[in-house]
Amino acid sequence: MRKELPRNLIGYRNQPPYADWPGDARIAVNFCINYEEGAELCVLNGDDRSEVRLSDVVVDARIGARDLNIESSYEYGSRVGYWRLIEAFTARDLKATVNLVGLAGEYNPHALGEMIEAGFDLQPHGWRWIDYDTLSEHEERKHIQKSIQQVIQLTGAPPLGYYAGLPSIHTRRLVIEAESFLYDSDVYNDDLPYWVSGFDRPHLVLPYSLDTNDSRFGRKEGYQIGGDFFTYIKDSFDFLYGEGGKSPKMMTIGLHARLLGRPGRIGALHRILDYMLEHERVWICNRNEIACHWAEHHPYQE
Repeated sequence: MRKELPRNLIGYRNQPPYADWPGDARIAVNFCINYEEGAELCVLNGDDRSEVRLSDVVVDARIGARDLNIESSYEYGSRVGYWRLIEAFTARDLKATVNLVGLAGEYNPHALGEMIEAGFDLQPHGWRWIDYDTLSEHEERKHIQKSIQQVIQLTGAPPLGYYAGLPSIHTRRLVIEAESFLYDSDVYNDDLPYWVSGFDRPHLVLPYSLDTNDSRFGRKEGYQIGGDFFTYIKDSFDFLYGEGGKSPKMMTIGLHARLLGRPGRIGALHRILDYMLEHERVWICNRNEIACHWAEHHPYQE
């Protein structure tokens, strides 16, 4: 007898809905800028160790002490990298999404304010850039509420989406219980949004991506130079654009200022944007726009 799993391995099968994006677009492309610098593991934040993840510095965790090398590697993103990312989008009058780690926004409000002014939407990315499975349910709930209040203070409206990045088993339920969010992005399992049930109300999910993501510059199996990133993004875009002639798709591209914002890599972002703009029927948009479109045109059905 087949065992029932609390997972969905089937999805849309070979019959995905027709996304009918605005302008009859064949593909909806969303760029997410991860605003994390300053909120990573650091004894200055009350943690028991230093950060080790996603930078150009390869280090082991320093227990109970600061690691100045990784701290300054992160600072490059907040001091320099963000301004390069912002310029790439605003020079072309394009919008992106900010995956906002709350504490990082408090430490560095300047680039964040520039992104809000440019029309970027805010998707809370946790209050700290940590593994939320290490927190109690009570602590995680408090972090979610702090993120909601921060976005209200910054924009005048509550956030529609949430992306923990390293969620706990409780994250989605806590997000739904907060009664602020239309969607979350804590999955990597589809090229289209979809609805989930089994909670107090139906909930929308917008899949994120770790392959079309510059975090692979900071992972051993990933990109080495800007050209690698451009080629992989171009190949992914080309294939989804081709499929989009019959079945329009969504593509998410994750960016980190401390990685892609380096001089030897930022040119790849300019090339990517220009390449996409050469094509007709491409919708480069923020994440809230995708979610609201889907909720209106593809509402939940049993």
